[in-house]
Amino acid sequence: MIAGKSIHASFVKFLNLMKRLFLPLLAAPLLLQAAPKLERIGDTFERPIFVTSRPDNANHLFIVEQAGKVFLHDQASGKTLAEPFLDLSSKVTRKHNEQGLLGLAFAPDYPESGRFYANFSNKKGDNEIVRFTVSDPKNAKTCSLDSMESLLTLEQPYGNHNGGYLEFGPDGMLYIGTGDGGAANDPKANAQDLSNLLGKILRIDVSPSQGYEVPKDNPFTGSQEAPEIFAYGLRNPWRCSWDGEDLYIADVGQNKWEEINVVNIKQLNGANFGWRPREGLIETPAKKVGGAKPKGAIDPVEVYKHGMGDYEGLSINGGYVYRGSVKELQGQYLYSDHINPRIWSFTYKNGKAVNHQDLTETLARPDGKKFTQLASFGIDADQEQYVVEMGGGAVWKIVD
Repeated sequence: MIAGKSIHASFVKFLNLMKRLFLPLLAAPLLLQAAPKLERIGDTFERPIFVTSRPDNANHLFIVEQAGKVFLHDQASGKTLAEPFLDLSSKVTRKHNEQGLLGLAFAPDYPESGRFYANFSNKKGDNEIVRFTVSDPKNAKTCSLDSMESLLTLEQPYGNHNGGYLEFGPDGMLYIGTGDGGAANDPKANAQDLSNLLGKILRIDVSPSQGYEVPKDNPFTGSQEAPEIFAYGLRNPWRCSWDGEDLYIADVGQNKWEEINVVNIKQLNGANFGWRPREGLIETPAKKVGGAKPKGAIDPVEVYKHGMGDYEGLSINGGYVYRGSVKELQGQYLYSDHINPRIWSFTYKNGKAVNHQDLTETLARPDGKKFTQLASFGIDADQEQYVVEMGGGAVWKIVD
């Protein structure tokens, strides 16, 4: 009996201890939040390279395949139309790994004008910027090649560094990102040459009924300069994106560093980002290539070195500042690496990249497999964001 009382008293003390420990937790409000995750869009695509939507309809996604096809995916039904919305494969070359259909942008007035734009490697291997027009933009399921109008052709001396960025800016102008022409270390010094369109951010006005105009406030309009140039000194911007009046430029590095530049639209006018004398924050290591920072050149806000570590990589994929429905990601700029399949983010504040996060585990594939060749990010009309996995043939939506 004495032993039984002792056991009972010990048990009561144990229960009281558990109450003191856990009752406050039970009474407190539940603070746990669901983590963001990825949800697959459609089935398997052939080397998807980009995804976007019409400016008036987030439900309809346009998924770009590198070989030249664009597929229309209906998010409400979960179905991808069998017939491509656009089939440019007869005009696109994929002779080199970085060539293909690389960019797609819908005009802000697409619901009325039916106009959209593409950036692709043509059969000669040159980059071509073209315009298409559909007659019934709100209901169009396909677009005929007959409506194609060529606006600008960029001669490419080599098969790589083709850029491909295409997006309308906050000023309604079309911005185009071009690579330096390829090979290694910009052998023709194109990026610093203001008479050459390679290694640049171009800015054109595509509002005329035909062709385009050069905006009067573009900075380089002298007789020895190419007037379409708005900024220069880039190696291979992959990719860029606007957030309000700030442009984020992810520029693929040479042998040492990957970099991200952030500038507002006023700073962008005439900006020099330093390539080829500079790679990231340093002098380009190659002999007779690197040098002092050009006068007034803008340094990147973020760099990471080459390697396969947790914060290393070999080829950057620029993303977007997150403005979608997942609260935990609000205001974060997402980016990844093509070779080292990791996803990171930072917040841009007072001219600096802060609050760095590694989202690789958070935004992992739901099936537990590793990503294969991440290619880019995309956003829709509701600002929801997508991750494009080229090697795995998958498009993933970031959801709560």
